[in-house]
Order: sequence, then C-alpha cells, then structure tokens
Amino acid sequence: MSDSGSCVLRDVTLCSPVGEILLSGCEKGVHTINIKLGTDKEESVHPVGQSEMSPELQRCVDWLQCYFMKPESISALPLPALHHPLMQSDSFKAHVLWTLFKEVGLGKTVSYKQLAEMIGNPKAVRAVGSAMKNNPVPLIVPCHRVLRSSGDSGSYMGGKGDDIKVWLLTHEKKALELNASKNEKSI
Repeated sequence: MSDSGSCVLRDVTLCSPVGEILLSGCEKGVHTINIKLGTDKEESVHPVGQSEMSPELQRCVDWLQCYFMKPESISALPLPALHHPLMQSDSFKAHVLWTLFKEVGLGKTVSYKQLAEMIGNPKAVRAVGSAMKNNPVPLIVPCHRVLRSSGDSGSYMGGKGDDIKVWLLTHEKKALELNASKNEKSI
C-alpha cells in the first residue's frame, strides 16, 4: 500500500488544444491527468484561474505547455515526478506503463503486441490494453502512441477520445518533421 492516502491533493485545470485538462497532484508528484471531453479547445496552454501549485504540479504545467507548443523540445525539460499509487507499485500494469514511458519516444508508435513483447510477455496483449485503460497520467505516459497491430489507431479514452488520439499523433509527427527540416537547413 502506498502512502498516497496521506497526500494533500491539489488540482489545476489547463486549457489546451485537446480541451480542458485537469491535473491533480501532491507535493511529491502528479497523481492524475484527466483530459475532459467536450470542452473548448484553445491554441495556447494556460491554467484556468489561479490556484496554488506544488513545484511538481508547476513542473507538469510547464511540461504540458512545452508538449503542446514545442513538442520537439520536451526532452530538454525535467519530467514531473509521478506519485499515483499505480505508478508507485510493482504491479504488471505499472511495469507496462513505465516501459511505454521509457521506450516509446515522441513521434514513435508501438502496437499492443510489440509492447507486450517489450515487457517480456508476448501473450499479454489484452493485459497491455487494460494497462492503457488504467493509465492515470496520459500524455506523460504516452498511451496514445499504442496502436493496433493493423496500424489502426484503436480507441482512446474508451472510444470517446479517438479524435484526440489522432490529433496527438499528428501533432507529434508534424513537430518531428518540422525539426528534421530545420536540421537539414542548418547543415
């Protein structure tokens, strides 16, 4: 059992290109990132209203602002600490999520089957899918980068956020293409 029961959680709502995002966390790190369906999408990323943020929540806000505005630069930013009980556990789901987090970078994709193989359990394709559904910190742990073996994007947020998944994948691909063309010009 994690000590998250003693955490004092604070929430921050951000406007973003995929709608409102509700962040929740404590002094030790981010607990959840929740993309709210059916909310207005905005070009910029900014907190709604003023709320007192822990340094880790502020780091998450900074990371998300960079992800949406200059995704090719996020590797230069420190990641916020993740303090959700699932991410602190030694469970199968935590192993899947941490593997995805560490191994599948910006603009890359992996199938559920490939992710199952990466964790050393090639028959656990459905269990990998279940881990994606239980991801408490989407965007940071990029479950949107996991596709069906057919190459289809598959469902996101229970099928209600499929357009968001496609937008995120397109956003990352454009950023990498833009960065590659800038690098070619500087040679």
